[in-house]
Amino acid sequence: MISLSRAIDGFERYVADERRFSPQTVRAYRTDLDRFADFWEREFAHEGAGKTPLSKLDTLAVRSYLASLHRAKLSNRSLARHLSTLRSFFRWACREGHLAKSPARGLPAPRVPKTLPRAMTLPDTERLLAAEEDDAVVPERERALFELLYATGLRVSEAAGLDLEDVDFSARLVRVTGKGSRERIVPFGEAAADALEAYLPSRHALRHLADEDDADPGEPLFVNARGGRLTSRSMARLLKRRLRAAGLPAEISPHALRHTFATHLLQAGADLRAIQELLGHASLSTTQKYTHLDAARLREVYRNAHPKA
Repeated sequence: MISLSRAIDGFERYVADERRFSPQTVRAYRTDLDRFADFWEREFAHEGAGKTPLSKLDTLAVRSYLASLHRAKLSNRSLARHLSTLRSFFRWACREGHLAKSPARGLPAPRVPKTLPRAMTLPDTERLLAAEEDDAVVPERERALFELLYATGLRVSEAAGLDLEDVDFSARLVRVTGKGSRERIVPFGEAAADALEAYLPSRHALRHLADEDDADPGEPLFVNARGGRLTSRSMARLLKRRLRAAGLPAEISPHALRHTFATHLLQAGADLRAIQELLGHASLSTTQKYTHLDAARLREVYRNAHPKA
């Protein structure tokens, strides 16, 4: 009979090794589950820290935990995330034979207000890409990074995971490993290709500075000043600095470039299914949120296409 703490360890290995989720996602799962385990041991358990049999967990424990989070003034979005973590954990436990049924089954998720993704205008996007930073350490890298993000709609975690061999410069294609280890091929344009070509000599020079004991087995496309892989967090810092140089709002996130990529494609008449494939969304419903961003274009399509318009 597996204990709660051992089950959490097993689930962490599952999402890291089998599902190959990003380190940030794995840490988020672990943090949520450790918080749940602390609550259970404090409020319900009598066996001692970490020794509770997983089979003793029931729906009452999950309800009580969510109620405690509500009393702690967590937002509905945070509550929904915690419940989602528990559902994923219990589904795994059921598949592994540790539980007969999920204690979170049937529990309603808190209502989360639907928010539309923020996208940049085309002039602001051009200002960002053309910005010149006086204090940029590797200006060619910064330009190549943001040109590629806008040209492909990659998540920053996907860009951080790119190796040099993933880029086909002659065909202008990049092979991306997305969520759930799903691979996709995404094209990029001439501007991004030129920026990447201009960055390669700087990348080559920086790679010579890499520590020989670096555990990274690949040849990262985007590297830091020490020659190692540039992280998602570092990319976010680079964006903040570039936003200041361009005179744009500092709250624009790296993910906004992904939203901008999808919105500009839609505005130009791209098919929603094609955008889904380019973004790597498993479900079309995830992509459909972008249709709300351009109501004016949709009205124009309706007027031109509907017989009674």
